[in-house]
Amino acid sequence: MESPILLIGGTGFVGQALAPRLTAAGHRVHLVARRPVPVQLGGRAILHTSPLDNAKLLHTLLPECRTVFYLASDSTPGTSASEPMWESELNLGPALRFLDVLQKYDHVHLFFVSSGGTVYGNPRTLPVDEDHPLSPLSYHGAGKIAMEAFLQAYCRQFGRGVTVLRPSNFYGPGQPYRKGFGIVRGMLEHLRRDRPVEIWGDGENIRDFIYLEDFVDACVCLVEKGQAAKTIDVFNVGYGSGVSINRLCDLVESVTGGRIRKEYRAGRSIDVRSVVLDYSKLNRHAGWKPATDLETGLARTWEWLKKQPL
Repeated sequence: MESPILLIGGTGFVGQALAPRLTAAGHRVHLVARRPVPVQLGGRAILHTSPLDNAKLLHTLLPECRTVFYLASDSTPGTSASEPMWESELNLGPALRFLDVLQKYDHVHLFFVSSGGTVYGNPRTLPVDEDHPLSPLSYHGAGKIAMEAFLQAYCRQFGRGVTVLRPSNFYGPGQPYRKGFGIVRGMLEHLRRDRPVEIWGDGENIRDFIYLEDFVDACVCLVEKGQAAKTIDVFNVGYGSGVSINRLCDLVESVTGGRIRKEYRAGRSIDVRSVVLDYSKLNRHAGWKPATDLETGLARTWEWLKKQPL
């Protein structure tokens, strides 16, 4: 029998999609989350409602789990702007307390979900690969880089392997609406409620969008591939091409048949101008590539959203 897989922050947008895929592949899954999830997870998934850094619980689960996904993140570049302690208290602190427990278990391979959209800052070349210098504009990006650095030190100190995933902007069915989280989800929500959409700057900032199921496919591919290296390995996970926010508005209007009311605001120093991820390393390593183009993904997301209560 496959050893269980542990998802830290497992009831978020990614965790709720990843858990059923892993159980369908024959794995038992433990999810640790601060709050319960409103859907049934199935018999092979077990939810533990607890602080993410609950050492007693982690010491109970980690001995039987060989794979852990650290999915938790409670900020965006906008929500933690001008508040570095927000990043420390909500993200970096809990992650480091988790690492303090993890280092006692040498059989565990960690997958850490970082950020491909913020750690590179404004890249010199596009698409940007994993070897590009890291130069964050936001505290959110700086926090992700800090955690990656701690994980690199952890690998060197203990001879362990860690996989860092740097995804682009997630979107897809099931994404909850939270102000400031998820450009696509927010735009679709404002459209269906006939509310104006705030656009920071001139709308020509370019973003790479990854459909959630494609990201989950990448995670499953990497689990099945197995991780033997006793080092840190970093993979971009994106679509490989980008669109401007203005173009995204056009695509949303085309898919939905609606009309977005745009309100342009002054540009923010925390916002990257253009970022597109080169995923060729992951393709070479695990044979993965994205399967869902942006227009198709938007249409599927809109069809799901129309069925949700206002």
